[in-house]
Formats: sequence, C-alpha cells, structure tokens
Amino acid sequence: MSKEKYQAQIDQLDALQYEVTQNAGTERPFSGQYDDFYQKGIYVDVVSGEALFSSADKYDAGCGWPSFSKPIPGSSLVEKSDKTLLRERTEVRSPQADSHLGHVFDDGPSQLGGLRYCINSAALRFIPLEEMDQAGYGQYKEFVD
Repeated sequence: MSKEKYQAQIDQLDALQYEVTQNAGTERPFSGQYDDFYQKGIYVDVVSGEALFSSADKYDAGCGWPSFSKPIPGSSLVEKSDKTLLRERTEVRSPQADSHLGHVFDDGPSQLGGLRYCINSAALRFIPLEEMDQAGYGQYKEFVD
C-alpha cells in the first residue's frame, strides 16, 4: 500500500511518532505510554488505524517496551530483516501504512508461543474495549475478552 494514501495522518504525527513510524526509530526504554499499561482493548497503527494487537496478548517482558505474544487474528504484519545493529533482527511493520512498529524476537514465554513482539508505544493508538464498537473495531472484541 502506498504511504501517500496516509499522508494526512502522517502529517498529524508528533515528532516521536514520526521518527518511529517513518524513520524506523526507537523510543527510549520505559518511556512509552503503553509499556506499563494493562487496560482491555486493542492497539492499532497510529497512522492507518489498522488493528495490530489485543490486550489479551500483552505481557510484561521487562524490556521497556510494550510486548505481545502474537498479533491480533486477521492482522498480517510485515516482517523484514534488520541488520542495523551488530546482530540481525526481524523488524515488524504494519501492512497498510508500512509503519515501523518494532521488532519480533523468539525469546518470549514458551507457554505463549515463544515470541515477543517488542513494539514502540509511539507507533500505537489504544482503543479501550468499551469504545471499540463506536470506533469501528467491534469485530475484534472477541479477541479481547
């Protein structure tokens, strides 16, 4: 999908949101609003609004960024090889707006599938469970409860 479709939303991002989603930046650990945050709902791409993760799959990995065991069903995150640090990592991007979200690692809890989606808060917008119908995300409520 072309980023031009989302230019109006990109223009509304604050400096950190822009740096993270458009330049593959990373927020400081333990600084994001969703790191220590456990309300019921879903997390969507701050640019496109596409559903990405459910609060039911969020856990405290102690790494300083929101961590999820898996994407919300129906999401088709894009994975890319990232060789910008000393070791190769797997970058995770949103499929529609191509927003950089964070990385996925294979060091998550084995009982949850073994993955840790380490995601920047700045790439996310939270939709509380009680507002999901009104916001157009009612079809995802079954994955939150």
